[in-house]
Amino acid sequence: MIRVLLADDQSLVRAGFRALLDAQPDIEVTGEAADGAQALRAVRELRPDVVLMDIRMPVLDGLAATRRITEDSALEGVKVVMLTTFELDEYVFEAIRCGASGFLVKDTEPDELLRAVRAVVEGDALLSPGVTRRLIAEFAARSKEPAAADALTRLTEREREVMALVGIGLSNEEIARRLVVSPLTAKTHVSRTMVKLGARDRAQLVVLAYESGLVRPGWLG
Repeated sequence: MIRVLLADDQSLVRAGFRALLDAQPDIEVTGEAADGAQALRAVRELRPDVVLMDIRMPVLDGLAATRRITEDSALEGVKVVMLTTFELDEYVFEAIRCGASGFLVKDTEPDELLRAVRAVVEGDALLSPGVTRRLIAEFAARSKEPAAADALTRLTEREREVMALVGIGLSNEEIARRLVVSPLTAKTHVSRTMVKLGARDRAQLVVLAYESGLVRPGWLG
């Protein structure tokens, strides 16, 4: 059972998400929060698998709440998916850097929301389907200058290749087709790469791909 916490200052939004999620046999909503401070307390008490976190909330915004969650080693298993009204929200880039595992627009289709919740638990989710590559391109254009690539020395040549493909927004299935391997093999390479680099999830792997210089703006395709 996937346990979800809803954090949004609009009660109607929370009610709509709860109705959708609670109707699924493998998902349950364990709690709700109307601001970031409430969300942080609820996460520490309930330890959900996934938090659907609105970016703009009173008291403590979603970005600050996400940073505190991802920096707390006791909450290592909690995945945060940011919610926003706009596809290219200025705060999304900072949210990904501070450890958010995904990003969804609030008007996403119900099936896409359900797929995202299930996928992020498996470490496969990154961004809302349909905006992934645009957002990665924008993120890349705003990212800082490449840092030293010392961490990449831990990776095999194939793992570097896989990390670069993750960095340009390819799914495991697309990576498998590109490298002519099975999807399971592609997923295994991605998982090993995350372990070696200490990445929480696929989103953080994308950040590392850009910040190490392994992938550069304009390499999408």
